[in-house]
Amino acid sequence: MDARPRRCPRIARVRDLDLGNGIIVPAHLLRAATSRAGGPGGQNVNKVETRVTIEADLDALPLTDEQKQRVRESLAGRISRAGVLRVTSQAERSQLANRDRALARMEELLRDALEERTPRKATRVPKGEKRQRLENKKRHAEKKRPRGRVI
Repeated sequence: MDARPRRCPRIARVRDLDLGNGIIVPAHLLRAATSRAGGPGGQNVNKVETRVTIEADLDALPLTDEQKQRVRESLAGRISRAGVLRVTSQAERSQLANRDRALARMEELLRDALEERTPRKATRVPKGEKRQRLENKKRHAEKKRPRGRVI
């Protein structure tokens, strides 16, 4: 058994997330966990925990109920049953680079989810366009007809 006290890893230092419109998620609401990543990398992959997972409890975020609902609908596939939003990065060989990448991705996802989208206005295809499309189809069919089999 190792008698030395374990050092607190540098990964614990996460930054605040700026979601725009004056919304800032403080770092203490985010949890960072590391694990061994897969893929190429030789010994480095087997020895070093470079995969970083950033978790945020959706209920604890400084958002209104309406904003939380919008995030739940938009990011339903990334939110667990317990209401925890999870983002993982393992693209880089460095733990710190993966941490920064995961934080940036979480920031981007939350920003996009909070953005209000204007509903699409339903439009109809103009009559002239329909008529033109049908005429083109007839012309094309007429061009192909003589190429058919002769009986």
